[in-house]
Amino acid sequence: MVRRNDQRRAALVDAAIEVLAREGARGLTFRAVDAEAAVPVGTASNYFANRDDLFTQAGARVYERLQPDEETIARQREAGRDRETYVGLMRELVGRVAAFRTGYLALLELRLEATRRPELRKVLTGRVRADVDANVAYHEASGLPGDATAVKLLMLTLNWLIVEQLTLPDVFSEAEREALVTAAVERIVTAE
Repeated sequence: MVRRNDQRRAALVDAAIEVLAREGARGLTFRAVDAEAAVPVGTASNYFANRDDLFTQAGARVYERLQPDEETIARQREAGRDRETYVGLMRELVGRVAAFRTGYLALLELRLEATRRPELRKVLTGRVRADVDANVAYHEASGLPGDATAVKLLMLTLNWLIVEQLTLPDVFSEAEREALVTAAVERIVTAE
Protein backbone atom coordinates (compact mmCIF):
# COMPACT_ATOMS: atom_id res chain seq x y z
CA MET A 1 0.00 0.00 0.00
CA VAL A 2 1.40 3.39 -1.03
CA ARG A 3 0.98 6.19 1.51
CA ARG A 4 -0.40 9.66 0.76
CA ASN A 5 1.30 12.18 3.06
CA ASP A 6 2.19 14.72 0.35
CA GLN A 7 4.77 16.61 2.45
CA ARG A 8 6.58 13.41 3.40
CA ARG A 9 6.45 12.22 -0.23
CA ALA A 10 7.95 15.53 -1.44
CA ALA A 11 10.72 15.28 1.16
CA LEU A 12 11.49 11.73 0.05
CA VAL A 13 11.54 12.70 -3.63
CA ASP A 14 13.82 15.65 -2.84
CA ALA A 15 16.07 13.23 -0.96
CA ALA A 16 16.03 10.93 -4.01
CA ILE A 17 17.22 13.84 -6.16
CA GLU A 18 20.15 14.41 -3.81
CA VAL A 19 21.06 10.71 -3.84
CA LEU A 20 20.84 10.56 -7.66
CA ALA A 21 23.10 13.59 -8.02
CA ARG A 22 25.66 12.29 -5.54
CA GLU A 23 25.64 8.52 -6.12
CA GLY A 24 24.02 8.01 -9.52
CA ALA A 25 21.13 5.77 -10.45
CA ARG A 26 22.78 2.64 -9.06
CA GLY A 27 22.98 4.31 -5.66
CA LEU A 28 19.30 5.20 -5.60
CA THR A 29 17.82 2.71 -3.18
CA PHE A 30 14.96 3.05 -0.75
CA ARG A 31 17.46 2.74 2.11
CA ALA A 32 19.64 5.55 0.67
CA VAL A 33 16.58 7.78 0.31
CA ASP A 34 15.51 7.03 3.88
CA ALA A 35 18.99 7.96 5.13
CA GLU A 36 19.12 11.18 3.07
CA ALA A 37 15.65 12.21 4.26
CA ALA A 38 16.54 11.28 7.86
CA VAL A 39 13.46 9.08 8.24
CA PRO A 40 13.15 5.56 9.65
CA VAL A 41 14.36 2.71 7.45
CA GLY A 42 11.49 1.41 5.34
CA THR A 43 9.71 4.75 5.00
CA ALA A 44 10.42 5.25 1.28
CA SER A 45 9.16 1.77 0.45
CA ASN A 46 5.81 2.80 1.95
CA TYR A 47 5.54 5.76 -0.45
CA PHE A 48 6.74 4.34 -3.76
CA ALA A 49 5.59 1.16 -5.48
CA ASN A 50 9.11 0.38 -6.73
CA ARG A 51 12.35 2.02 -7.90
CA ASP A 52 10.81 2.89 -11.27
CA ASP A 53 8.13 4.86 -9.44
CA LEU A 54 10.85 6.64 -7.47
CA PHE A 55 12.83 7.44 -10.66
CA THR A 56 9.71 8.79 -12.36
CA GLN A 57 8.66 10.96 -9.44
CA ALA A 58 12.21 12.29 -9.01
CA GLY A 59 12.25 13.35 -12.66
CA ALA A 60 8.89 15.09 -12.34
CA ARG A 61 10.02 16.87 -9.19
CA VAL A 62 13.20 18.19 -10.84
CA TYR A 63 11.10 19.79 -13.58
CA GLU A 64 8.69 21.18 -11.00
CA ARG A 65 11.53 22.80 -9.06
CA LEU A 66 13.15 24.21 -12.22
CA GLN A 67 10.06 26.20 -13.14
CA PRO A 68 10.45 29.98 -12.71
CA ASP A 69 8.47 31.61 -9.94
CA GLU A 70 5.58 33.99 -10.64
CA GLU A 71 7.77 37.06 -10.04
CA THR A 72 10.26 35.91 -12.69
CA ILE A 73 7.48 35.19 -15.17
CA ALA A 74 5.90 38.62 -14.56
CA ARG A 75 9.27 40.34 -15.01
CA GLN A 76 9.84 38.46 -18.26
CA ARG A 77 6.43 39.43 -19.59
CA GLU A 78 7.15 43.10 -18.93
CA ALA A 79 10.64 43.03 -20.46
CA GLY A 80 11.52 44.35 -23.91
CA ARG A 81 11.19 42.32 -27.08
CA ASP A 82 14.67 42.60 -28.56
CA ARG A 83 17.78 40.42 -28.67
CA GLU A 84 19.37 42.26 -25.75
CA THR A 85 16.38 41.34 -23.60
CA TYR A 86 16.58 37.81 -24.97
CA VAL A 87 20.22 37.56 -23.86
CA GLY A 88 19.21 38.65 -20.35
CA LEU A 89 16.43 36.07 -20.23
CA MET A 90 18.78 33.30 -21.35
CA ARG A 91 21.42 34.30 -18.79
CA GLU A 92 18.75 34.21 -16.09
CA LEU A 93 17.64 30.79 -17.31
CA VAL A 94 21.16 29.35 -17.28
CA GLY A 95 21.74 30.81 -13.81
CA ARG A 96 18.46 29.44 -12.43
CA VAL A 97 19.02 25.96 -13.81
CA ALA A 98 22.68 25.84 -12.78
CA ALA A 99 21.76 27.01 -9.27
CA PHE A 100 19.79 23.79 -8.79
CA ARG A 101 22.96 21.77 -9.31
CA THR A 102 21.78 18.53 -7.72
CA GLY A 103 18.51 18.65 -9.64
CA TYR A 104 20.22 19.01 -13.00
CA LEU A 105 22.79 16.33 -12.20
CA ALA A 106 19.95 14.04 -11.07
CA LEU A 107 18.19 14.73 -14.35
CA LEU A 108 21.32 13.72 -16.26
CA GLU A 109 21.43 10.49 -14.26
CA LEU A 110 17.76 9.89 -15.03
CA ARG A 111 18.40 10.42 -18.74
CA LEU A 112 21.19 7.84 -18.66
CA GLU A 113 18.99 5.42 -16.72
CA ALA A 114 16.22 5.97 -19.29
CA THR A 115 18.43 4.28 -21.88
CA ARG A 116 18.00 1.08 -19.84
CA ARG A 117 14.42 1.55 -18.59
CA PRO A 118 11.79 1.86 -21.33
CA GLU A 119 9.07 3.13 -18.99
CA LEU A 120 11.32 5.86 -17.64
CA ARG A 121 12.35 6.74 -21.20
CA LYS A 122 8.67 7.07 -22.13
CA VAL A 123 7.97 9.35 -19.16
CA LEU A 124 11.06 11.53 -19.70
CA THR A 125 10.48 11.76 -23.44
CA GLY A 126 6.94 12.98 -22.82
CA ARG A 127 8.10 15.45 -20.19
CA VAL A 128 10.95 16.86 -22.29
CA ARG A 129 8.72 17.08 -25.38
CA ALA A 130 6.10 18.95 -23.33
CA ASP A 131 8.85 21.27 -22.05
CA VAL A 132 10.05 21.97 -25.61
CA ASP A 133 6.48 22.65 -26.76
CA ALA A 134 5.80 24.92 -23.76
CA ASN A 135 8.99 26.89 -24.40
CA VAL A 136 8.14 27.34 -28.07
CA ALA A 137 4.56 28.39 -27.24
CA TYR A 138 5.78 30.84 -24.58
CA HIS A 139 8.30 32.27 -27.01
CA GLU A 140 5.76 32.68 -29.81
CA ALA A 141 3.32 34.42 -27.45
CA SER A 142 6.05 36.68 -26.02
CA GLY A 143 6.84 38.56 -29.20
CA LEU A 144 10.57 37.97 -28.81
CA PRO A 145 12.57 37.67 -32.04
CA GLY A 146 13.31 34.27 -33.53
CA ASP A 147 11.26 31.23 -34.44
CA ALA A 148 10.59 27.77 -33.03
CA THR A 149 13.84 26.43 -34.46
CA ALA A 150 15.80 29.17 -32.69
CA VAL A 151 14.15 28.22 -29.37
CA LYS A 152 15.06 24.56 -29.86
CA LEU A 153 18.64 25.38 -30.86
CA LEU A 154 19.05 27.63 -27.82
CA MET A 155 17.68 24.90 -25.56
CA LEU A 156 20.20 22.41 -26.92
CA THR A 157 23.09 24.86 -26.82
CA LEU A 158 22.42 26.19 -23.33
CA ASN A 159 21.74 22.74 -21.91
CA TRP A 160 25.25 21.68 -22.87
CA LEU A 161 26.70 24.88 -21.45
CA ILE A 162 24.96 24.03 -18.16
CA VAL A 163 26.36 20.49 -18.28
CA GLU A 164 29.87 21.94 -18.65
CA GLN A 165 29.30 24.39 -15.81
CA LEU A 166 28.04 21.70 -13.43
CA THR A 167 30.35 18.85 -14.31
CA LEU A 168 33.58 20.61 -15.32
CA PRO A 169 33.19 24.14 -13.91
CA ASP A 170 36.72 25.23 -14.78
CA VAL A 171 36.37 24.69 -18.54
CA PHE A 172 34.81 28.16 -18.97
CA SER A 173 35.09 31.12 -16.65
CA GLU A 174 31.99 33.03 -15.58
CA ALA A 175 32.85 35.75 -18.11
CA GLU A 176 33.25 33.18 -20.89
CA ARG A 177 29.89 31.60 -20.03
CA GLU A 178 28.21 35.02 -20.15
CA ALA A 179 29.86 35.72 -23.53
CA LEU A 180 28.79 32.32 -24.84
CA VAL A 181 25.15 32.93 -23.89
CA THR A 182 25.30 36.30 -25.66
CA ALA A 183 26.93 34.76 -28.74
CA ALA A 184 24.39 31.92 -28.83
CA VAL A 185 21.47 34.33 -28.85
CA GLU A 186 23.09 36.67 -31.36
CA ARG A 187 24.00 33.86 -33.77
CA ILE A 188 20.89 31.71 -33.43
CA VAL A 189 18.15 34.34 -33.08
CA THR A 190 17.81 36.27 -36.31
CA ALA A 191 16.93 39.95 -36.22
CA GLU A 192 13.44 40.73 -37.46
